[in-house]
Amino acid sequence: MKNLLLFGALLSSLCAFGQSKNKIDTAYIKTSALCGDCKERIETTLNFQKGVKFTELNLDNKIATCVYKPSKVNLNELRLALVRVGYDADDMDADPDAVKRLPKCCQPGGH
Repeated sequence: MKNLLLFGALLSSLCAFGQSKNKIDTAYIKTSALCGDCKERIETTLNFQKGVKFTELNLDNKIATCVYKPSKVNLNELRLALVRVGYDADDMDADPDAVKRLPKCCQPGGH
C-alpha cells in the first residue's frame, strides 16, 4: 500500500511537470506597423522564433497576437526580435539602424 501511494504521488508530479512543459501562452504586443509589408515582416519574424506557434498582426490596432511556448521563448525575447527588425514593441523602441533598413513606406512617417 505504501508503495502504491508513493507511485501515485510520483505519477501525479510527472504529469504536472509534463503539462507545464507543454504550456501555451498568448502575448499581445503593440507595434509600430504601418502597412501590409510591415504585417508580413512582423508575422514572419515572430513565426520563425523558436517556440512560437502562431502570430497575427492586426493593422487596425497595430497589435501582434503571438501564441508561444514559454518553455522555449519568453515575451521579452519576442519583443527584442521585433526591435531588431525595426519596429517598436510595447515600451521598447525600435533599433534605429534596423528602422533605416526598412523600406521607406515602413519607416515612421512613410505613409
